[in-house]
Amino acid sequence: MKRSSEPFFWAMFSAGGTLAAFLFPAIAIVLWVAPALGWSEPLSREQLMSLLEPVWVRLGLWVFVSLCFFHWGHRFRFTLYDGLQLKHLFGLIAAVCYGGATALSLLAAYTLLNFS
Repeated sequence: MKRSSEPFFWAMFSAGGTLAAFLFPAIAIVLWVAPALGWSEPLSREQLMSLLEPVWVRLGLWVFVSLCFFHWGHRFRFTLYDGLQLKHLFGLIAAVCYGGATALSLLAAYTLLNFS
């Protein structure tokens, strides 16, 4: 019996969707909504840089962003399969979607490591 990689990608999809649903609204409120409504002062560049200084914060942010990319890749893959009925391009679509998520995750890692 051939082993499928589908459970791995479903797990990445689920983790990315869950983290995005819980964390992104909180991040958006703290960084954009609260300062725009005058509830808090906007963070300065120096404050943001000090927040991103610890390695564990950068690693956590990278995990969050990477899982969001894989969530997008999985959702887009099945949108193309089911919505546009492109099931005959199964391998190509999977390679493009998950390859794109991997490439974007590597770009995010590079950006966070060289952020200054």
